[in-house]
Amino acid sequence: MLTRCLNCGAERDADQCLACGLTSAAAEVMLRGKLVRRTALFLLGAVLFVPVSQAFPPLELDGIMIFVGVLFFTVLGLGFWMIRRARERKEIEVLKRIYFGFLPLPWILSAMLFANGKLDMAPPLSQTTEVVGKFRMPGIVLRTQRLVVLSWRPDRRIERVMVTPDDFDRFHEGDDVVVQVGNGAVGIPWIYGVYRP
Repeated sequence: MLTRCLNCGAERDADQCLACGLTSAAAEVMLRGKLVRRTALFLLGAVLFVPVSQAFPPLELDGIMIFVGVLFFTVLGLGFWMIRRARERKEIEVLKRIYFGFLPLPWILSAMLFANGKLDMAPPLSQTTEVVGKFRMPGIVLRTQRLVVLSWRPDRRIERVMVTPDDFDRFHEGDDVVVQVGNGAVGIPWIYGVYRP
């Protein structure tokens, strides 16, 4: 049984909320309007995250992209579940707070990755390694070229280093390369550049 208003979240005894004056049906319409507007901002942030993540590509870009993808579908699924529960006049106040809490995350992650590279004033560290493979991922929104190199970190076997299309064509398997890695202003290592020794 619905005990809180879908619009303002106030407790209520009757069909009409005493706090905002809306009936259950009107509150559901208002909730949908809020969800559409806020979800549009979330989607814009998620789309913006893609080019921002390539401006100063983190070393762990694959893991970050997986996290953002899981977050994206989790938030959309939670939104659809909330709408269904609202139609059935079930309690959604806790879900609504969780949902609205997730919405700014793509914007925060985008700003954090951009600031991580842009504000990094420390000189990059040079790591000499060897190209063991390469792959190109075509796409409309996300096109990437990666060199697969032997890792310089003790807990890794390989690293997938994002490069420009020119660098992708310039380096081949077996080539020695120098990967310059920035420390990152917020502690996320990022690829500064790839050069010949």
